[in-house]
Amino acid sequence: MAERPARDADLMMSLALSTVLYEWRRYLAAVVALAFSGLLILAQVGMFVGLGKAFTATIDRSRADLFVLPAKAESLINTGGMPRRLMPLVYLDPDVAEVADMDDDGGLFSNLDKGANKKRTYVNITAVDTAPGALTLPVDFSEATREALSEPYAVAIDQSALGALGVKVGDTAALDGHAVKVTAVLHNYQNILNQSVVVSRQTLRLMGKARPDNRVGPMMVRLRDPSQAILVRDRLNQIGKGQFRAWTRPELSAANDRSFISLSFIAIILGFSVFLGFGIGVGITSQTLRGAVLGNIKEFASLRALGVSMGSLRAVVMELSFWVGVAGLAATAALVWLVKLLAGAAGVPMSFPLTYCLGVGALLLGIAVFSGALTMSVLNKSQPADLLR
Repeated sequence: MAERPARDADLMMSLALSTVLYEWRRYLAAVVALAFSGLLILAQVGMFVGLGKAFTATIDRSRADLFVLPAKAESLINTGGMPRRLMPLVYLDPDVAEVADMDDDGGLFSNLDKGANKKRTYVNITAVDTAPGALTLPVDFSEATREALSEPYAVAIDQSALGALGVKVGDTAALDGHAVKVTAVLHNYQNILNQSVVVSRQTLRLMGKARPDNRVGPMMVRLRDPSQAILVRDRLNQIGKGQFRAWTRPELSAANDRSFISLSFIAIILGFSVFLGFGIGVGITSQTLRGAVLGNIKEFASLRALGVSMGSLRAVVMELSFWVGVAGLAATAALVWLVKLLAGAAGVPMSFPLTYCLGVGALLLGIAVFSGALTMSVLNKSQPADLLR
């Protein structure tokens, strides 16, 4: 008798998966509902995190191993400067090979077209050093881009921003009253809020937009041995004695994502999307599962007539809902991949951190399992006596 529950469990496991595979049309509405619920949430997460990545693109792709920010900074978003006297303290660690500060600003960009294509918009200005292998020079900048930016008053613009700014390579434009020339085109530096332009540190100084001599921006740090980043980070935080905070690249990248997502209006939008996705998912999935179980009610009654326990039948319903959730996850992944391709073609940056993807995946499985629990009452109709009617 002790072996009977085990046999029932094996039977129910194979029955649940087989039912989903061979009667997939019954469960298609639930899979689609889960897929679009996941897409509703992940598409917005991807867009908002992508926007944050666009703001920090030149930092994420820098040659730095560590970053030094003001002590109270939670991320690179809206981070202020620091006293320049703190820079020598970073060199006190023997494993520090080079330190450079980041500098940026904003300004009004205008093309010189006098017709219908006249553009005038506020842009973010990011400065990089143009020496070969410079610490602030992104690793994906080509040699041609580096040389082009070395010219005074040269600017580089992402491919996606050329139309919005009304310029092309070789054009002259005005940036806060200074004549600048578009000498290079970048890729994967999209920003759908404020368009961005990249200049050399020399050009930023010529335009009078560099930081004061007694201030530095967040600092990039290159190490002699990058594998020691965590140890050097801890030593620098001890050296700083609360005057600054050192971050590893993964730490800062995750903090930037959290900071952008936690902005009040974004948090409200995402919270509403999660609530809406949960409601839609549970509503459609539970009704679909209920209809599917009712459609097979005679089969369930037959199993009860053969001696299968009600507990085993409940287990098969729960496993049915689990497999529906797995199918919904696969469909969500396909839809998100397609949306990312379309967004990339349209110049919209999107990024999907693993933690958020895992969270949404757990939510979808939770919706499926919860929906399965809501259909348990249907099994009460699976009475063996119904087979005689």
